[in-house]
Amino acid sequence: MNLSARLGAVFLMVLLVGCASQGGEDKASHKMEGSGGEQMKSAGAGVTIIKPAAMADVSSPVEICLEINGYTVEPAKNGVNEGKGHHHLIIDADLPDLSQPVPKDAEHIHMGDGSSCKTIELAKGKMYTIKALFARGNHVPYDPPVTDSVVVFVK
Repeated sequence: MNLSARLGAVFLMVLLVGCASQGGEDKASHKMEGSGGEQMKSAGAGVTIIKPAAMADVSSPVEICLEINGYTVEPAKNGVNEGKGHHHLIIDADLPDLSQPVPKDAEHIHMGDGSSCKTIELAKGKMYTIKALFARGNHVPYDPPVTDSVVVFVK
């Protein structure tokens, strides 16, 4: 995919995300621009994808690293503790139902061990949207969602 086509696809995705995220926000949260994607912050808290950079050309396997602010990362086995939880990666999929546990499949990768980095295999020659989603020990996300996203191209 040439650079012009990639930029056009990214512009369209940003436009669609922006339109979809309008309205419905409560007064305790506001949309912030993270490392290249949508991020919900509540009282200054949030997650940021610190690696890879937004719009980066990457090689597979891809290392994805996350940083959390206002929450504590802990293994899922520690149970449900308010303000604590673990990361999930969502690959080319919408955010799941926030009232239910995050599914576990190829598009929804759990980091229930309490880690902040995960290496994943992605097919070459494709653009991917990678979302981070922070959830409690029972895998149920916070609401509003604690999330960030980046778009990368696997060369």
